[in-house]
Amino acid sequence: MTTRESRPDEVRADAAGPVRTGPNWGRWIALFAWLGFLGLFAAVGRVAVDPRVANPNVEGRPRPVEFLTGFDHWQLVPQIGAAIMVVVLTVVFIRGWRRNPGSPVLLMVLCTTLIVWQDPIMNWAPFAVYNPMLLHWPESWPLIMMSPTVEPFIVFGYVTFYFGPYFPAIWILRKLQAKWGPQAFASRHPLISLGALVLVIGFIFDAILEITLVRTGLYIYSQAIPFGTLFPGNTFQFPLLWESLSVTFVMVPAAILVYRDDTGKSVAEKLAAKAKLFPTKPVLGTFLVMFAIINVSYFAYGAWFWAIKASGAATSVACPWPFPEAKVYDPQGYYEREGAEGPYSVGKWATWQSGVPNGRPDVEPPPPGEGACATDD
Repeated sequence: MTTRESRPDEVRADAAGPVRTGPNWGRWIALFAWLGFLGLFAAVGRVAVDPRVANPNVEGRPRPVEFLTGFDHWQLVPQIGAAIMVVVLTVVFIRGWRRNPGSPVLLMVLCTTLIVWQDPIMNWAPFAVYNPMLLHWPESWPLIMMSPTVEPFIVFGYVTFYFGPYFPAIWILRKLQAKWGPQAFASRHPLISLGALVLVIGFIFDAILEITLVRTGLYIYSQAIPFGTLFPGNTFQFPLLWESLSVTFVMVPAAILVYRDDTGKSVAEKLAAKAKLFPTKPVLGTFLVMFAIINVSYFAYGAWFWAIKASGAATSVACPWPFPEAKVYDPQGYYEREGAEGPYSVGKWATWQSGVPNGRPDVEPPPPGEGACATDD
């Protein structure tokens, strides 16, 4: 028995219904909404630090620690890259959609871009503290206030981070299936195989990328569990086991949802059809399935780090604090306990959500000059 593999374009054309003759207002609305959103950021974006976050005792932006190669403006590189990426991806998306409307890959590109609405929460949970020099949203805005310091522009490039590992993984999977045939594990269990490949590739990709970004001063993990963390107690500590594993909570489902079987249907399309979600608008149904699953997956990432935060196990603090123009983010008092000089900030959700029901505890600092974060003066 043989199975004819349908072309995805043919399958989607059959399900799309009659050919549209008028203007596609949905596309125009989506384009103007995206451009309007970017325009809003261009209008309100800033590099100044809001008084809610700023350290009033510091002028300028001194750096008590040297970043990679001693260059103090590494943050310009990812910001310029992110701006170029947004333009390129917007053009590629529009051209791709015109050629293949409803493509599951393009829908996933959209989903892994739109999850940035959660990013302030996902900075709060793992103690991800961004460099205040980055171009960022106003710190006093609702939701944005969740970030320990600032919420930067560069997160618009999330699609390459969370969805990028899919492309080498699917290439490897297809090679394995072609080489070993239909009886191979990769052919009989393609979703498990794809998920495993994304897990490995995503872990390595994240580790290389984030260690570089932390070392160049784009952000730090101000607190981390000592076990499984590279360079614990150092400014550039990186929770390798905890972060590089948990980001695959999003990478793996993103890859699986766009996998097409021999009918040309993606997993997300089949789930939408099974749920009878907007049966007359299959593309919308597919998008909603993707968006819901990816958002839940991202929440799982945040829940993973929230559990670590609330447990009080993230006892290793990044010393010295590299951004003195901002208050030291210290909701649990560990920085003060290690002799770091204030003032301190607790940010939002700083009571039971952070494992301190009564708020930041009273801490007995060490004698002057003592403690892992103590300064020489």
